[in-house]
Amino acid sequence: MTKEQAISSQVPIAEGLFTGDPDPRLIGGRDMVSGRIVFPCPSDDTRFEPVELPRAGTLWSWTIQRFRPKSPPYIGPEAFEPFAIGYVELPDAVIVEGPLTGVAFDAIRIGMEMRTVLQPLATDVNGRTIVTYAFAPVNRGAAHE
Repeated sequence: MTKEQAISSQVPIAEGLFTGDPDPRLIGGRDMVSGRIVFPCPSDDTRFEPVELPRAGTLWSWTIQRFRPKSPPYIGPEAFEPFAIGYVELPDAVIVEGPLTGVAFDAIRIGMEMRTVLQPLATDVNGRTIVTYAFAPVNRGAAHE
């Protein structure tokens, strides 16, 4: 498979949610009146303008999802495996909920530095890989402490 085929065979879970690799960023919305930033960017373009959020932040809280979420909206694999999910505070922006990846459950610590990454979630009816965002430790050594 060529690089172009690999890229064209991936689709984001939702349009306008994040920028692409290699340094993905989430796209939030800035309220043009108050300056408040939210995630994801609301569709009301008369009130919110899209802004790229900081790529890295600090783990604010987390838990382990130990059962398969209700489907729909969950479209992950049928063979469910528990996963970590956390809130990451992106500096001067917003706190975002997302799955944690690349870290053992017993190595997760509040205050860990995390970065935005993209990861495969499922395959659509056309055989393309649906990609979503997640947060991974900035310091890979911290992932297995």
